[in-house]
Amino acid sequence: MSPESVWDAARRARIGLAEAILCEGKTPAQIAAICAVATKDDRHPLLLTRLESTVFAALPPEVRREADYDALSRTALLGRLPAPTEAARIAVVTAGTSDIGVAREAVRTLAAYGEAATEWADIGVAGLWRLLERLEELKRFAVVIVVAGMDGALFSVIGGLLPGAIIAVPTSTGYGVSAKGETALHAALSSCAPGILVTNIDNGYGAACAALRILRAARQTPPAVA
Repeated sequence: MSPESVWDAARRARIGLAEAILCEGKTPAQIAAICAVATKDDRHPLLLTRLESTVFAALPPEVRREADYDALSRTALLGRLPAPTEAARIAVVTAGTSDIGVAREAVRTLAAYGEAATEWADIGVAGLWRLLERLEELKRFAVVIVVAGMDGALFSVIGGLLPGAIIAVPTSTGYGVSAKGETALHAALSSCAPGILVTNIDNGYGAACAALRILRAARQTPPAVA
């Protein structure tokens, strides 16, 4: 199957979000071929996700020269990023330092669309005062992406304290009964804090896309009442 047949060039026009390249499971040659198709006649930046450093190093030199690669988030951005046009309306917070890679995937996805984000790391419930010290600042954000593994307790705590849209991203951080993120996922899905949106495990990209949809819907002018 050719790259042209699998690349969804019309997705941005349909939903406002372009297709990204999921690099996991693809060879360097396949990634390079899709990049060539995706960047042809398109001035928007291209996002590559789940791109391991060893795979990035194996990409053709012309692709690596054009790429802004971040090993922590395993993402690469090809093309010039749009400058944010307004102050950040999205906060991205992590329970622990081990969750930062997933959080950074969300931040890098937002950057591809010119959306600023403010990051807070390591404010999980094991040191609840760290969250409480930032609570008034966090209340000012329209959307808060919460990234947490282990017991996932931070989702319910933030969901019960902040008025904005809350997007929970369970991570595979943890061991034993944390079950590679399943415990955090179940905690998010069963939270008694109303209105929490939940992504799949380690899906910072999906959380960012959800946040973009929320903000764009909020910015739309409502229809005139007859």
